Order: sequence, then structure tokens, then C-alpha cells
Amino acid sequence: MMPGEKLFDSDASSFSWRARLKSFAYAWEGILSFFKCEHNAQIHLVITSFVLVLSVALGLNKWEAIAVVFSVAFVWITEMFNTAIEKTMDFITTQKHLQIKFIKDVSAGAVLIASVAAVIVGCFTFIPKLFAL
Repeated sequence: MMPGEKLFDSDASSFSWRARLKSFAYAWEGILSFFKCEHNAQIHLVITSFVLVLSVALGLNKWEAIAVVFSVAFVWITEMFNTAIEKTMDFITTQKHLQIKFIKDVSAGAVLIASVAAVIVGCFTFIPKLFAL
């Protein structure tokens, strides 16, 4: 890179509402692609829908609802990062490599931990309400 040459064409110091709106559009495009292409996203969507319907049906209070929303969001965020990491590793190489396996396994492990935590929150939240019926 030559002195004074920019790495990107955009001027990072200028603010543009149009550019901000584009970034939101790109984010939505990523979310929609995630739903269309990833089977785990579709499974999470079904479970999330069930949890939200159950939350409304059981009349969760504000703090219970916050715990459930954050738990669901935590699972979604880890699943999306896991997908991004796995796709990046697949882009780097399709060959078997122990370090890439480790990266993918750790990334998937994060989703597992988030999911187990969400199930625990769900048990503490829903079981007492279901037994009170």
C-alpha cells in the first residue's frame, strides 16, 4: 500500500444517513439469509415461536419476560456467530484441519452453552407456572 492510499473507498469521517440505512438493510439481508439457508435457524425459530406463545399464554411478569427474551436472544446471537465462523472456516479451506476443527467445535460449544442456559431459564420460569395451573 502506498502512502496516502486508502484501504477502502469510503470516507470514514463523514456521516451519512443513507449509509446508515444501507447498513441496516445489509443486516436484515443477513438475518433473512440466515433463516433461509440454515436448518438450525429454522429449528430455533420454531422453538422461539413456541416459547413466545407460551410466555404470553402463561402471563409472564416483566422480569420473567426479560429473562426469556435475553435467553432467546443469547441463543440466536451465538447461533449466528457460530454460522459466521463456520462459513469463514469453510471459505478458508475445505480440507480437514485440526485447528479449524477446534475453532468450529468451540463455536458450536458456545451455542450449546447458550441453549442449555436458555433451557434452565425456561425451567425456572415455566415449570412453576405450569404446576400452578
